[in-house]
Amino acid sequence: MLWPGTLIGAGAGFAIASIPGAMLGALLGQALDRRLHLQSWGHLLEKLGGRPALRNDELLFVLLGRLAKSDGQVVDGHIQQARQEMRALEMNESAQRRAIAAFNRGKSGNDRLRGYLRRLSAQPHAAEGVLRACWRMIWADGRAGTRERELIAQWGRWLGWRSHQVQALAADYEPQKRSVANKAATYQDAMRLLGVSATTEPAQIKRAYRRLLSRHHPDKVAGRGATELQVREATEKTRELQGAYMLIRQRRDF
Repeated sequence: MLWPGTLIGAGAGFAIASIPGAMLGALLGQALDRRLHLQSWGHLLEKLGGRPALRNDELLFVLLGRLAKSDGQVVDGHIQQARQEMRALEMNESAQRRAIAAFNRGKSGNDRLRGYLRRLSAQPHAAEGVLRACWRMIWADGRAGTRERELIAQWGRWLGWRSHQVQALAADYEPQKRSVANKAATYQDAMRLLGVSATTEPAQIKRAYRRLLSRHHPDKVAGRGATELQVREATEKTRELQGAYMLIRQRRDF
C-alpha cells in the first residue's frame, strides 16, 4: 500500500535535515495519511482537487455511471439497471443515496480508478462481481459499444484479469445468448432453488436467500480448504442464487 504523505514528508525532511529530518517527516506524513485516509497518489490528488476518495460501496456505481455515459447518453435502461443493482445489494436508503451520487459522479469521468481497482484485485471474487455488474450495465441498452468494451477491458487488466477472461463473462449477459441460456430459469425454478413457495413471506424468502448465500459463498468455501473446481462451482451457485432472488423480488415486488 502506498502512503503518499509519508513519502512526501520523508523526502522533505531529508532535504531539510538529512536522516533525522527524514524520520521526523515520515512520522508526520504518516499521521497525515491516516487522518485523511490517503492510500495512493490518486487519493492525494482527489483531496487536493476537492473530490473525496471513494468508499468501497461507491466504487461499483462510479464504474457503472462511467459505462452508462461512455457512449454519450444515459438511457432509461441504464437507470433501471443501476436500480436493480441496488436492490440486489439490498441497500438501505442511505446507501442508495450514496450509490446514486456515485453513479452521477461516474458520469463525469473525472475519477482516477486505477488505484482503487488495483487494491480490489486482492479480492478475486469481489473483482469478478464488479466485472459482472459492469457487463450487465453494458448490455442494459441492448448493445455493447466500442468505448464500453475498451473501458471494461482496461478495468479488467487493473483487476489482474486477462482480456479473454473479461470477454468470457460477456456471454452470460448478452441478450441473444442469455435468452437461450435462461429459458429454464422460470419463477418456479427460482422458488425451488431458494426452497420457498409462492405463499412464503418476503422476510422468510430473504432469510432463505441469505442462508444459502452464506453456505455457498466462494470465500467461505475457499476458507474451508476447497479445491479450485469447488470454488468455481460455488461461484456459479452464488450467481444462480442471486439471479433467483432477483427474479422473485421482481415478481413479488418487494
